[in-house]
Amino acid sequence: MTPYVLTVDAGTQDLRAADHLLLTLAAELALPEGTFGCTHLVRDDRPRVALSFAVESEAVLAATREWLLAKGYEVTDGAPDEIGRAVLYPGSEALTGTLSIAELLSRSAIDRVTVLGAGGETASETAVVTRDHVRPQWRNGELVLPVMPAVGGTVVPFEVPDPTPCCADH
Repeated sequence: MTPYVLTVDAGTQDLRAADHLLLTLAAELALPEGTFGCTHLVRDDRPRVALSFAVESEAVLAATREWLLAKGYEVTDGAPDEIGRAVLYPGSEALTGTLSIAELLSRSAIDRVTVLGAGGETASETAVVTRDHVRPQWRNGELVLPVMPAVGGTVVPFEVPDPTPCCADH
């Protein structure tokens, strides 16, 4: 696939809102299977979370750009960086419940699973408790899911579905 990519800057300031917006836009656009939708942290004088969509055809890209511009979104060609956090990707909807690493890899576009703090490879039969929230990241052209050890020899995605905001108890 030679992806055609565009970035949407809606001024969103948190990942949860960006995830929701990305999934809403993808549904409204009825983007085809094989589409990747990522979030990107933009760290400039106006910190925010930008969205990118990678599609397989120039025609889909053009129609997507036209629709987004008509809705008033700021759209640019290309991705803001190479380190996108994938929210929408082939197989993402199938990553629910508990799956082995082998199942997770075979059902989705994820290329590799890495266990934070562990050296070497993790066994393909290791159970991944997805918490129905799997957000891999692009690293050197691969879609990689960082996980961390959990109870009973399982692993969980590093990113939690409902993070506690900083200073929530103040």
